[in-house]
Amino acid sequence: MPALKVLSALDVARIQWYHFKAIIVAGMGLFTDAYDLFCIAPIMKMIGHIYYHQDSIGTAVLSTSYAIALLGTALGQLIFGYLGDRVGRRRVYGLCLMIMVLSSFGCGFSVCTTRRSCVIASLGLFRFVLGLGIGGDYPLSATIMSEFANKRSRGTFIAAVFSMQGLGILMSSAVTMAVCEAFKNAGKGSLEKMRAAGAETFAPWESDIAWRLILMIGALPAGLTFYWRMLMPETARFRSIVSSIVFCFFFPQDF
Repeated sequence: MPALKVLSALDVARIQWYHFKAIIVAGMGLFTDAYDLFCIAPIMKMIGHIYYHQDSIGTAVLSTSYAIALLGTALGQLIFGYLGDRVGRRRVYGLCLMIMVLSSFGCGFSVCTTRRSCVIASLGLFRFVLGLGIGGDYPLSATIMSEFANKRSRGTFIAAVFSMQGLGILMSSAVTMAVCEAFKNAGKGSLEKMRAAGAETFAPWESDIAWRLILMIGALPAGLTFYWRMLMPETARFRSIVSSIVFCFFFPQDF
């Protein structure tokens, strides 16, 4: 069986440069996932100050804003995991990354700057779509790395890919602190004037830019990963299995 010969050869293949390239590409996907999922906590605190003028925006709104991305992640794993087996890892992985890029920009451009309910609703919608892309990235990153790796180093390579999540969490904190430092004095005077005038639902534009910028920065690593992933071929294991299925369909007597 040709497919078994190819799979056996891949299992004993020597470690080469393309293995490390696969680690970087698949790992950057999980890096972006962690950044997008963990940057929302300080952002919701910022939104509470800007739109609600208090430290907390309420347990119900806060819990929903956290859970909606995770709901999209769960659905994305089911949908794109299935499509990855049907269509191919390369195409579906690229689609997931493109969804993450567009939805990250969408989060940053959440409509309305005067009505907090409108901001929260549009942000929740884009966070759900972002979760779909993240959900597809999880199984496909692990699958791509496992199919590129040989039998001996497969576990090590997959662990290296998932370790990028820790870097993504650190980067989300670093970016948030850097942006907040840059905008730390933004809108203080105008906010005090607006409160005195009774404009409780209006956010000064300087402060409103900060949290949107943090979310849109998440599109940068996703965009770079999309470019690198499109330069890589489909995994050899997937191609060999597909070719064996096609061969079996047309020439069952020789299989």
